[in-house]
Amino acid sequence: MNLSSLPASSAPSHPLAPYGWDEGWEAEFAPFAERGLLPGRVVRVDRGLCDVVTPAGVVRADTEFVVPRDPMKVVCTGDWAAVDPEGGDPRYVRTLLPRRTAFVRSTSSKRSEGQILAANVDHAVIAVSLAVELDLGRVERFLALAWESGAQPVVALTKADLVPDPVALSYLVRDVETTAPGVPVLTVSALHGDGLDVLVATVGGGTSVLLGQSGAGKSTLANALLGEDVMDVRAARDVDGKGRHTTTTRNLLALSGGGVLIDTPGLRGVGLFDAEAGVGQVFSEIQELAGGCRFHDCAHESEPGCAVLAAVDSGELPVRRLESYRKLMRENQWIVAKTDARVRAELRRDWKRKGAMGKAAMEAKRGGLR
Repeated sequence: MNLSSLPASSAPSHPLAPYGWDEGWEAEFAPFAERGLLPGRVVRVDRGLCDVVTPAGVVRADTEFVVPRDPMKVVCTGDWAAVDPEGGDPRYVRTLLPRRTAFVRSTSSKRSEGQILAANVDHAVIAVSLAVELDLGRVERFLALAWESGAQPVVALTKADLVPDPVALSYLVRDVETTAPGVPVLTVSALHGDGLDVLVATVGGGTSVLLGQSGAGKSTLANALLGEDVMDVRAARDVDGKGRHTTTTRNLLALSGGGVLIDTPGLRGVGLFDAEAGVGQVFSEIQELAGGCRFHDCAHESEPGCAVLAAVDSGELPVRRLESYRKLMRENQWIVAKTDARVRAELRRDWKRKGAMGKAAMEAKRGGLR
């Protein structure tokens, strides 16, 4: 890939403009340009080395000088970097520019560290397969992380050709729209090309990351958006619709119509990581209802004057939504508490308060039985 081979008539003002370079990044990079370093964007990371697209083309660079103790600061696909100019053997990434956004999930380690999946992303495209039963709770998890990252979420319901009944398809779309307030929900069939033009128009250039479970059709969708078979594709298992992790690394690829796409491996675990604001965005209707609760710290469990519980009783708010909200908020609190002593103390006080309330309720019940 040599950017200098672009036709002169279509050449952008800067060779890296197709990869998201703009005046803001140029200003951030200015001090490193004075040192003779090259700007570039990380398109792939692999065992201490990474591929970086620069004005001179793609170079292989060592990340030895940017290996931090903090796992949240490791080199990631989508990062903008300063690398050695031509002549270095090997070349090194000398520094990373500050990230504008970062899609982060919690790892499965006992230390509950964050893992960055993609950096400097404008749109998070969440692929959800219609070949299997919808898991709305998982969609909500992806949305919470997407909102928390600073990117605009988009839900792409893939394999729409497997739902030929337009009425049934409309019901599925409505279910997801209810789960994803304020988020575009699109149906696409990469096999037939249906809905791809709408998806491309929705993300509108910039940087998009493609997320979803293995078997959601991400690689097929990526190939359709790229216009060529770049990503390996294998059939999902008929029994459960799961794929075989055909994508094993995160790759940043240029789209022919403008913008770039980061394809990611299928995600089995989607743990939250300090995503309270993202959860609140996903459940914005609950947040709005909470404004009418009698108590400002209402937990929406059994408190008198709870507007959220009243909405459940009236049918305005589905029980499933409230239960999912509680589950994600508890999980997020637990993750944060593992690294924040103040939050741990607040949780202990909350547990004691609920324990006391439960004990009082039991005593009152026993007193009524006498």
